[in-house]
Amino acid sequence: MSMATAPASWPLQAAMAAADVDRHLLPLFLRPVLLHGVGAAAHLLLALAVAGRLIFAAGSHRRKEPAAAAARGAGFRWFRLAVRATWALAASEVFFAAYSLVSWFLDGGTGWGEPDAVTDQADALSRAVAWLMLAAYLQLEYGRRGEDRFPAPLRLWWALFLLLSVLAVAVHAATILQYKLPVPARSWARDAVSVLAGAVLLVAGFSAERGEPGGSASDEPLLNGASENHTVDASMFTGAGFLSVLTFSWMGPLFAVGHSKTLDLDDVPDLDRGDSVAGLLSPFKANLEALTGDGQKVTAFKLTRALVRTVWWHIALTSLYALIYSLAIYVGPFLIDSLVQYLNGDERYASKGKLLVVAFIAAKVFECFSQRHWFFRLQQVGIRTRSALVSVVYHKGLSLSSSSRQSRSSGEMINIISVDADRVGLFSWFMHDFWLVPLQVSMALFILYSTLGIASLAALGATVVVMLATVFPMRMQEKFQEKLMDCKDVRMKATSEILRNMRILKLQGWEMKFLSKIIDLRKTEESWLKKYLYTSTASTFVFWGAPTFVAVVTFGACMLLGIPLDSGKVLSALATFRVLQEPIYTLPDMISMFIKTKVSLERIASFLCLEELPMDAVQRLPSGNSDVSVEVSNGCFSWDASAEVPTLTDLNFQARQGMRVAVCGMVGSGKSSLLSSILGEMPKLSGEVKVCGAMAYVSQLAWIQSGKIQDNILFGKEMDTEKYDRVLESCSLKKDLEILPFGDDTVIGERGINLSGGQKQRIQIARALYQDADIYLFDDPFSAVDAHTGSHLFKECLLGALGSKTVIYVTHQIEFLPAADLILVMKGGRIAQAGKYDEILSSGEELMELVGAHQDALTALDVIDVANGGSEALSSSGAASLSRSVSSAEENDKQNGEQDFGKVQSGQLVQEEEREKGRVGFWVYWKYLTLSYGGALVPFVLIAQILFQVLQIASNYWMAWASPVSKDVEPPVSMSTLINVFVALAGASSLCILVRALFLVTAAYKTATLLFDKMHMSIFRAPMSFFDSTPSGRILNRASADQSEVDTSIAQQMGSVAFSMIQLVGIIAVMSQVAWQVFVVFVPLTVACFWYQRYYIDTARELQRLVGVCKAPIIQHFAESITGSATIRSFGKENMFVSTNSHLMDAFSRPKFYNAAAREWLCFRLDTLSCLTFAFSLLFLISLPTGFIDPAIAGLAVTYGLNLNTLQAFVVWCMCSLENKIISVERILQYISIPEEPPLSMSGDKLPYNWPSEGVIELHNLHVRYAPQLPFVLKGLTVTFPGAMKTGIVGRTGSGKSTLIQALFRIVDPTIGQILVDGVDICTIGLHDLRSRLSIIPQDPTMFEGTVRSNLDPLGEYNDNQIWEALDNCQLGDEVRKKELKLDSPVIENGENWSVGQRQLACLGRVILKRTKILVLDEATASVDTATDNLIQKTLREYFSEATVITIAHRITSVIDSDMVLLLENGVTVESDTPARLLEDKSSLFSKLVAEYTMRAT
Repeated sequence: MSMATAPASWPLQAAMAAADVDRHLLPLFLRPVLLHGVGAAAHLLLALAVAGRLIFAAGSHRRKEPAAAAARGAGFRWFRLAVRATWALAASEVFFAAYSLVSWFLDGGTGWGEPDAVTDQADALSRAVAWLMLAAYLQLEYGRRGEDRFPAPLRLWWALFLLLSVLAVAVHAATILQYKLPVPARSWARDAVSVLAGAVLLVAGFSAERGEPGGSASDEPLLNGASENHTVDASMFTGAGFLSVLTFSWMGPLFAVGHSKTLDLDDVPDLDRGDSVAGLLSPFKANLEALTGDGQKVTAFKLTRALVRTVWWHIALTSLYALIYSLAIYVGPFLIDSLVQYLNGDERYASKGKLLVVAFIAAKVFECFSQRHWFFRLQQVGIRTRSALVSVVYHKGLSLSSSSRQSRSSGEMINIISVDADRVGLFSWFMHDFWLVPLQVSMALFILYSTLGIASLAALGATVVVMLATVFPMRMQEKFQEKLMDCKDVRMKATSEILRNMRILKLQGWEMKFLSKIIDLRKTEESWLKKYLYTSTASTFVFWGAPTFVAVVTFGACMLLGIPLDSGKVLSALATFRVLQEPIYTLPDMISMFIKTKVSLERIASFLCLEELPMDAVQRLPSGNSDVSVEVSNGCFSWDASAEVPTLTDLNFQARQGMRVAVCGMVGSGKSSLLSSILGEMPKLSGEVKVCGAMAYVSQLAWIQSGKIQDNILFGKEMDTEKYDRVLESCSLKKDLEILPFGDDTVIGERGINLSGGQKQRIQIARALYQDADIYLFDDPFSAVDAHTGSHLFKECLLGALGSKTVIYVTHQIEFLPAADLILVMKGGRIAQAGKYDEILSSGEELMELVGAHQDALTALDVIDVANGGSEALSSSGAASLSRSVSSAEENDKQNGEQDFGKVQSGQLVQEEEREKGRVGFWVYWKYLTLSYGGALVPFVLIAQILFQVLQIASNYWMAWASPVSKDVEPPVSMSTLINVFVALAGASSLCILVRALFLVTAAYKTATLLFDKMHMSIFRAPMSFFDSTPSGRILNRASADQSEVDTSIAQQMGSVAFSMIQLVGIIAVMSQVAWQVFVVFVPLTVACFWYQRYYIDTARELQRLVGVCKAPIIQHFAESITGSATIRSFGKENMFVSTNSHLMDAFSRPKFYNAAAREWLCFRLDTLSCLTFAFSLLFLISLPTGFIDPAIAGLAVTYGLNLNTLQAFVVWCMCSLENKIISVERILQYISIPEEPPLSMSGDKLPYNWPSEGVIELHNLHVRYAPQLPFVLKGLTVTFPGAMKTGIVGRTGSGKSTLIQALFRIVDPTIGQILVDGVDICTIGLHDLRSRLSIIPQDPTMFEGTVRSNLDPLGEYNDNQIWEALDNCQLGDEVRKKELKLDSPVIENGENWSVGQRQLACLGRVILKRTKILVLDEATASVDTATDNLIQKTLREYFSEATVITIAHRITSVIDSDMVLLLENGVTVESDTPARLLEDKSSLFSKLVAEYTMRAT
């Protein structure tokens, strides 16, 4: 059919025919067939969905009760608005469809361009049907059910419909403006109705949702809002209205608070339920389980799918925002040619100026709104992802089997929650780039094709080349990233072990050796970091140079193909290349982030695949179901499943309700393992274990949480004051609590660091008693307390409070055996003997050995007559004098306490983590910039960037100036000159980028190295008080998360601030070239921008600091939970710990969420202001008379102006981001300035080589306290320890015994008084000079990861023969010879593959190797049986007969053969004399202790 016969009902076609324009001039995306086809398809799908919903819902929903429907009342006022708008739209669509059909019919059923006519009819009909059905559904079906909100798919459809309507308007506008073709009035009318109705529906849909707090859109089925209505303490976001959400005004109240005061965590509102762990965890776990059912392994892919299913609604919403944004940013480049022609006075555009400005500004507005909400929702996805992952990892950590625990160090596990989960959360920024990059590249090519024709293929080729060029550096980066993470894991593991054992390192004077070990590990890490950073410069070069390269190739192709370049086309192309820069920029980041995230997801997935403790190893029966509490039959257990000999074999025993079962045996015979097998902690090879009732467990090494003492005892139970007091009394904790400054509200440091060993054990026992379980398992807790307390605990707890309970206790104290109903004697992993004390004493030799050793020890006490008289005396006068001495000391203490009470909170040992307040000081930036090479590289970096910017602008200026305005004008230079000059300028600018990147990376690497070295030096030289009061989580956080920021991102961030500012200055310079009047608007708007930025930063900075401060408790709680997982499981408290973790996670997410919203609040306002600047300059340009200004230069200004809002927001965003990130530097600098310990060695007077030769120790009026705000622990001690003599120190737990030793080693320096060793005041010599000449076997036996050799001789000072000799002397020689690798046998983290007793013997081996003149034993034999103890004592007598030996002991037998005994009580000497003299005096406290011990023992 000819064009001439087109019917009147097609005005567009008629006009085209009249104008005799070929319709093929219209590009595909402007043709009616595409527009109507997409519309028809979308509406058809909607109609099908609604039909399905109506059919499906017909039988499945009863009406809600009228009451329920009435209850929602006005709360759903938006519902009526939405229904009315839908009916109105349906009516208009029916009208348009009818009009279209009638017109078509009247014209005889023919139309122009067959496909166009068909799609137009199909579109009209499908719209009418779909909207009628939707209106009916909302009115009849959905309206009756009284739902509380519109379902997510419906809201998504409304958003999509609005997008389609806006696109139709854009297409029609382009058809008129670009191609001068008329658009029929009917189309404009339909567009107007659609946009208006779409906007109303979208507002109604989202405002209705805001009316109801909580609930997640992801729970909702298609077109059905029937999810449960959760109510929570609404967050500010949940309750906000539509306009408030649109403009982020709901953040206003928080900014007001942040501006008026320093924000604290309490000021930050709650999260929406959907963002909290409570709302996330169950759907995420359900999704993960659905994907990994039937025992399938968790893989990175399945983990990703589960995360996507959990947050799918946000992913769908952000993809819609991303789509709108991508379309909006290409409007400017598309219309710029038209603007240049308009300014040039082209008649075709004469009346289109205002329309062009409106199109430019409308696109900017859409760009601004969509980008802000896109970014905000992305961050919300990130927060949700992180919370879900950390929670699942924490769950897993609590249920790991022992072999899994040993396969992963605590450092690795901490990295999973601190680094890997963070990284997966950050990936949300990049998740849409997979489809956005191809889409944006396609749109750019489309615009290039419309302006430059076939030359756009060259642009495509260049873009592909650029993208391929990044593959190799990216691959390298991935490899380096993995290596970097592995090295970091190893370093963090070592750091965490060193921090745990810092006290022993300081006592031995080994801390510098271990620091060098950390520095060596860091050197390996740095070699990968260097490679990683330098590879990243290649990527940076490729990406900053990409637009230039693409432009050179494209314009070169134009020259070769003879395509004329006029300035409009050139500017349109340049603007497109600039927008194309974004997908090309984001591609490397996306690839590198994808790589990092993949690595992290694989690490998390492999952690989630670790073996868990089998739930069926122990049969657990409810209390009262059987009179047998514990039964093990034919039990065979092994820690290492592959070992030839199991750890425990042939276990058969049962404990009836109310029985007391004692377990004894030599070191390493399997006593603790026996308890582990009952708890189900040890892998079972065969047999069965039955347990009836609730269990409580007291471990050998006390596990105490940081927090209040009261919380440790209650352990999640309600407070019952009467019962609580009884428990404190039974565990003799009352007196200790009276001495502590805050009683049971005292905050315990990490791992109970500010408590003595005995206090920790008694708190553990109190925790067990308070739980009121049926079965109690005690793993030798009495060894850590003194004899008097031990007897008291045994009587009050085991025989008294737990008289009716089943108790299984491991003990080395023979005196506690007779009270047992059943004794199990362990030997070599078997029960060698079992029965009552008297029965088995005569039947075999295993128990006889132990008892014999005990009797040998007691013979030393035969000096005195242990008659009843002696012990009776204790009951009357002795007790009185004992309590007198205690109470008088307490009086002093109470007075001290009262004086100190003024400083209440400051009296706590562990303080809240310090966080700087207010602005980050300029000195932090200055220090960072000038740390490497004195800041010499900084000017070079800036000069390179300025040169790049100047050359970049020059090249664009040249192209705009040297190309003709239109085909008719003679070009000022030849085509080849045009391109050659452009290539030269562009090439030089790219070179500047390479130079800049290399300088930046060099400075970054050097600074990171220096900060690391300084911080670690400072930490290792810090006094012990720093480690006592600083949870290791805080130190580890700085060594991992903060150091990572310094390693890889802070320099880049600083660069970004400087570079984007330089670019901003460039843009303003170009715009002012055309219209200096821009400054009239720009200056006040810039002032407004900076005012907003200052107003914002007050709140944002504190929110970011809170994020930093709230992260450490998560890491610390995780580390504590992993260490104490056996205790947590034995008490069945997993849920309590999981909920604490959730609470800590939410406390971390809160400031993070509001920080994200705060940033978008700011960027939204900045975008608005820069849109005003841009609008002003456009209006100014079109109001100038034609010819007044060079159109090409004006076009160039607009090209640059298109970037103004993005760049202005980017500058402020970078500044704020830097201020937030620089806090990592601030936190590291905080630790660089920790006060140091005194010098390690003094350069002045050299000590004699053999000092101390006599070993005489004199204390003169010694006063010691741990911190200025705490009371004195030692109060005026004056005593002399004679040389080459053995002195025993005894006293109740907390009497100051360990403090005296710490003062001798200068762990704490005396406040008043002095300590002389051989006449030398120890405070006048270096710490290493002192500590290297003293030896100590500490209370907590410590072994480090490494080998047996490295544990005995960390400094490498002795040969193998000497080490073997030491091992033989400490009874470990045979044990080590059994092992395949002998001295190179591995020791795992904390020495956990050695028993506690064996670790104690290893510590003895170190001392024998060192052989110094002064030896201190701090309860050194607490963890070994009496026989081994006697061996140790014998060895010490043999090797240290000439040395001064100071022994702190709870076993009287360990000090009875001393030459002198010192009895301490509350920090003062109560008695000091030889044991014989003290024992002669029946009224002495010492003789009473001995009498009590022997009475207990016999």
